[in-house]
Amino acid sequence: MPLPRLSSPTPRLLLRALALALAPPRRPSSPPLPIGFASPRLAVRAAAPAPLRAVLSADQRDLGMEAGEQGRPLRVGIVCGGPSAERGVSLNSARSVLDHIQGQDLVVSCYYIDSGMNAFAISPAQLYSNTPSDFDFKLESLAQGFHSLSDFAEHLATNVDIAFPVIHGKFGEDGGIQELLEKAKVPFVGTPSKECQHAFDKHSASLELDKQGFLTVPNLLVEKDKLATSELEAWFQTVNLSKEKGKVIVKPARAGSSIGVVVAYGVNDAAQKAEEIISEGIDDKVIIEVFLEGGTEFTAIVVDVGIANNSEPVVLLPTEVELQPSSSSDTKEDTIFNYRRKYLPTRQVVYHTPPRFPAEVIDCIRKGISLLFRRLGLHDFARIDGWFLPSVSSLPSAENSEKFGNTKYGTVLFTDINLISGMEQTSFLFQQASAVGFSHSRILRTVIQHACSRFPSLVPCNNAWTALSRKLQSSKQAEAIHKGTSKQKVFVIFGGDTSERQVSLMSGTNVWLNLQGFDDLDVTPCLLAPANGYFSSHDQDFSAISREVWTLPYSLVLRHTTEEVYAACVEASEPERVEITSRLREQVMNELGPALSKHDWFAGFDIAYEEPVKYSLQQWINHVKESGAVVFIAVHGGIGEDGTIQTLLESAGVPYTGPGPIASRTCMNKVATSLAVDHLTSYGVRTIPKDVRATEEVLKYSLVDIWNGLIAKLQTETVCVKPAHDGCSTGVARLCCPKDLEVYTNALRSKYQRLPANCLYRAHGVIEMPVPPPESLIFEPFIETDEIIISNKLENGSARHLVWKGENDWLEITVGVVGKRGKMHSLNPSITVKESGDILSLEEKFQGGTGINLTPPPPTIMSEDALQRCKRSIEIMANSLGLEGFSRIDAFVNVRSGEV
Repeated sequence: MPLPRLSSPTPRLLLRALALALAPPRRPSSPPLPIGFASPRLAVRAAAPAPLRAVLSADQRDLGMEAGEQGRPLRVGIVCGGPSAERGVSLNSARSVLDHIQGQDLVVSCYYIDSGMNAFAISPAQLYSNTPSDFDFKLESLAQGFHSLSDFAEHLATNVDIAFPVIHGKFGEDGGIQELLEKAKVPFVGTPSKECQHAFDKHSASLELDKQGFLTVPNLLVEKDKLATSELEAWFQTVNLSKEKGKVIVKPARAGSSIGVVVAYGVNDAAQKAEEIISEGIDDKVIIEVFLEGGTEFTAIVVDVGIANNSEPVVLLPTEVELQPSSSSDTKEDTIFNYRRKYLPTRQVVYHTPPRFPAEVIDCIRKGISLLFRRLGLHDFARIDGWFLPSVSSLPSAENSEKFGNTKYGTVLFTDINLISGMEQTSFLFQQASAVGFSHSRILRTVIQHACSRFPSLVPCNNAWTALSRKLQSSKQAEAIHKGTSKQKVFVIFGGDTSERQVSLMSGTNVWLNLQGFDDLDVTPCLLAPANGYFSSHDQDFSAISREVWTLPYSLVLRHTTEEVYAACVEASEPERVEITSRLREQVMNELGPALSKHDWFAGFDIAYEEPVKYSLQQWINHVKESGAVVFIAVHGGIGEDGTIQTLLESAGVPYTGPGPIASRTCMNKVATSLAVDHLTSYGVRTIPKDVRATEEVLKYSLVDIWNGLIAKLQTETVCVKPAHDGCSTGVARLCCPKDLEVYTNALRSKYQRLPANCLYRAHGVIEMPVPPPESLIFEPFIETDEIIISNKLENGSARHLVWKGENDWLEITVGVVGKRGKMHSLNPSITVKESGDILSLEEKFQGGTGINLTPPPPTIMSEDALQRCKRSIEIMANSLGLEGFSRIDAFVNVRSGEV
């Protein structure tokens, strides 16, 4: 979908350029100059802020669509951020909404509310920051601030047609932002303030559910300074739980994303954990509820398709949440759907849409959620969570057989009402919507259009938007017929079987979704899987040519892990499961279709049901060649980055993105990379000494002898260990003593999936480990970098600020390079700020709301002269490596000299 013209390339436009302009048919690779430093990685960052105000494009002006004329674009204001710990997820949601709704017929303005409840108009480019911490401290200098929230609301009243709040948790779902908008008479998407207040508070919602005749989970409210142990003991007795060991869930009454949710055993433990939630400032009201042993969690999206304020909710296909216990025998954790499981791409959770429940149970869930939506007065859309408790289990209290939720197969209970469901690229909203015929864009626009129809003042505006959308569509169709153009085919391949496969899925999904928004591209997502699937032993060494590739329909891509995508492909060939899914899909679409067809603005479903197709890797390459397609490589690690796929594609004459085989092969090997840049010292590039050892040798010999040998050879007191061929911080740890080396090697020997936090001498977060263990390990001196602290609190009346002492002069950076071979251009480096320990954790790299990247380095840390020297050194390195297209180089930089 065309974008409003901005002052700098957006991520979507950069991806398009990478897929087309930077992927010409290739000649056989000639040996490049000495190669080096870091493996090519797929990543995208906005290069510079775009204007604060969205502007009409030349095409819009040519069509006579200036504001005020018939058929003008709809003006939508996305509001994100907020004071809760979910503001990082909110930023991700807002970015996703922006990606999928903007176009010539819809102009988007972006707004951000920080943790101190200050409002700002921000550029779309700032939404592409990793987390709010990337820009919180510089909002005053980069964004348009408002004196008060009232001033902000007045601004919205005159500058947007409708607001789209995308704030999760406090102020976003508790009625705060809604009340502000109501007072300023600003139309907005979602539920009114009063109804939000009742539905968001878990305790009041539970009381209301009980009042409305629904079964509920037995619970007790604990408030700040009102915790009475005797009352808690009495409640344990009431619900037939042991006072010493009774298992309960303790959670904030007004927080989302499972923040603060923990398991407790007995009265004393429950009381202590409730007090911790309150003392940590998460919430001053805490719910203690019975742990539903043997139950299965589910969640479902509900969409209102009624006319005006006549509610007609339709529940999409629910999703079953299957939790997987940790396989690490050295760690004990309760299997609950916590923040880590929700937002990290690991195998600790598996989703099934629709659930593997009996049909009667699924019908009960959908009917109950529809009733709740109406009775609670919700608007436009919501997500409601609950539990299915099979008949073999039972609630530890007397059940009322007349209450809603009883089935012959077990009990259905509703627990959490999410007024603003998460809208990240693969969120439940998009998973469930795509299963019944909605693309990301179509479901979001349907929600926005329905919200517009509820406000009489917006009816003319909505009609004008609808007219413009149809006019643009007709114009595009006429242009295509006139030119007789055919779409350029692009195949995006992701997955693989390395420890980076989940991140590859995230990258590939992002590339596919952004590229498929262009009318002149035909984009197909593809999963690279081992020949025998992900359920085989990872100890087997499959040859590259024996791999299989699946071309995927839209809905199958939107999964949490590559294993889920693969399982969905396999499931598509199972007649019984296919029949159940097809029946439920048809049922939901039959409810949606007639209701939505009553609205002039509904353009129909835009996702047709398709089946995945399996190829061998070579068959897939032949298929790509016959299609005349470009391949966008989004496979991290393994054959995606070691030159294997590049060689196969080059041999077939298929154009692809990224560096060629030789550069890829060398950059994949950290030792070869280091050796290849030895000659660049005079250009400001140095290398770190390394000691490479076979894992088998490390596991076999005396750890004390190995440690002493490393210390002597590397001339260091602490050592950084990492797998020779893995990325994404997998298996990277700081070792300070022989005991640390013992802990690390035991984890490799036992094939632990992760090392728990703080199990080594120095404090650290959870460390994801490579499974199976790598063939070889690299040991190198640990580089001491200066600690950077981002202060979001006002100090002596001053603005947010950076705290940096500058004692060691060295900082860790990551730099994108883009261009043609020999003419690579360095983008602005990002300083990577570690929040816990000395090594960037998987959370800090990929989990919403964590990790900080300062882009570009602030001038208070790195001068412009040093920055330019750094970028020149990076470009020399990239050109020496023979890199092309797009790659990422990780390094350390001296902030005084710019030396890399």
